[in-house]
Amino acid sequence: MGTSDFNGQGRDLLESCQFNKGSCFPQEERQAFKLLGLLPPNFQTLEEQVQRAYEQYSSRESDIAKNTFMASMKQQNEVLYYKLLETHLKEMLSIIYTPTEGEAIQNYSRLFRKPEGCFLNIKEQDKIEECLSNFESSDEIDYIVVTDGEEILGIGDQGVGAILISVAKLALTTICAGIHPSRQLPVVLDCGTDNETLLKDNLYLGLRQPRVRGEEYDKFVERFVTIAKQKFPKAYIHFEDFGLHNAKRILDMFRSQIPCFNDDIQGTGCVTLAALMAALHVSKVKLDDVRVVIYGSGSAGIGIAAQIADTIENEARKPKVEARKQIWCLDKPGLLVKSLGDQLTPAQVPFARDDDEWSGEEPRDLLAVVKKVQPHVLIGISTKPKAFTEEIIREMAKHVETPIVFPLSNPTRLHEACPEDINRWTDGKALMATGSPFPPVELNGKKYEIAECNNSTCFPGIGLGAVLSRTRVLSDKMLVAAVKALTMRSPALQDPKEPLLPDVQDAREISVDIAKAIIKTAVEEGHAEEVGIPTEDQELDEWVRIQMWEPKYRPLVRPQQE
Repeated sequence: MGTSDFNGQGRDLLESCQFNKGSCFPQEERQAFKLLGLLPPNFQTLEEQVQRAYEQYSSRESDIAKNTFMASMKQQNEVLYYKLLETHLKEMLSIIYTPTEGEAIQNYSRLFRKPEGCFLNIKEQDKIEECLSNFESSDEIDYIVVTDGEEILGIGDQGVGAILISVAKLALTTICAGIHPSRQLPVVLDCGTDNETLLKDNLYLGLRQPRVRGEEYDKFVERFVTIAKQKFPKAYIHFEDFGLHNAKRILDMFRSQIPCFNDDIQGTGCVTLAALMAALHVSKVKLDDVRVVIYGSGSAGIGIAAQIADTIENEARKPKVEARKQIWCLDKPGLLVKSLGDQLTPAQVPFARDDDEWSGEEPRDLLAVVKKVQPHVLIGISTKPKAFTEEIIREMAKHVETPIVFPLSNPTRLHEACPEDINRWTDGKALMATGSPFPPVELNGKKYEIAECNNSTCFPGIGLGAVLSRTRVLSDKMLVAAVKALTMRSPALQDPKEPLLPDVQDAREISVDIAKAIIKTAVEEGHAEEVGIPTEDQELDEWVRIQMWEPKYRPLVRPQQE
């Protein structure tokens, strides 16, 4: 279990979220660290603390009040925070992450109490190194989540409040994959904001100016990445919620140089692809035959398209250009076609169809595309509520035996269709996965759980594998390995009536499988820099697990003076 070194005493110890145990300090530590008289006399267990904390949590009347309670607990006692979260993960995930974290982010400057994370602003680029030097020493940061706050959780530009999405993502890497909480760094790149509500708010804590773009922005991002890798050479960098025109461009800029990852592109793509692979298994549709329509071609939509194309290329042995022809992408102008020219982002261009596939008078809206393409799979990532109408779903169901429908937009109010409706419109034939939690659907008197395409079952394990292997880069082949590992956990592989994806409650075990897949592939490709990685599967499993942090109190000892 190990011990923890702490050089302070008394109130300093109680105010340290990393070392504070509250009522769990044993007598010998109360004596040794001058805590006598600072705590009630009764000694409690961590489980008793969790019971009390859960009662306090449950007494909060609103979700945002519960979110604030959890944030406050995290700043007081990390072990208790993570133990409480571990004990009630499924219930609390929507409180500490989407959708409630979105509300906390929107109100960041008004709920602000104590800062957490690293705040870098575009007007002080010459101080990035100084700012990063205020955190842990160079070999003590494994995982960095960085955002510029332009596209947050379906609520858009949130400026400096986006630091909370970096904080939330790192909390999930700890609880789902055992990344040590003191070896993480949440970062926000404050480039200003185009959110008029924030610009007019006298309490707003970020740069009160329009968002900076172009060359100055690019220099800011590049300078941050360069200095962060110099300062923290072991760190894996996770890009989060960058805008449509920057997300893939920035990922492509760095992914051949450093171990980095964009959850909106790659994480969403991986978890969606795992659900799709399970659905294809159940529906007995071959990967090299599948026809996929994606409604919503932003960072996440194109990320999903890219992951599907990569998998078709690798698994069906097709050239990438042929693999992409099995995917039809739509956005605000309708079906993406080459004649849209400058209206297409660089990431969208490879998925634009030839215009001669569609006559000039032929509509290119979603219904028209579904009628013509007759897709096996319909994926929504548009944030356009109720876009999957009864007419569209029934049209799809006319042509395929088992419609595969994934309304993935979140939060819940933005979903393209309700699973209950999809189930009814397809007479219970549809295989579904959603982007937010939904209640079970009923068919012939039986209830069936709906799979949630929750990135929390995917990105923590990918990050754990990258950190433990110290991979030089995160390759496409490594992501395909992650998808296969997640797919193998699908309950639907054993019973077609079960969900397409495993429950988030099992995220820690899933992360072990994904981490092992990442590590093995990193070794095979020659990217792993860590020495002594076990080659035998059981040994590798133990090697991964022993390095995963768990929320337990460690005995405190004073570091020996040299």
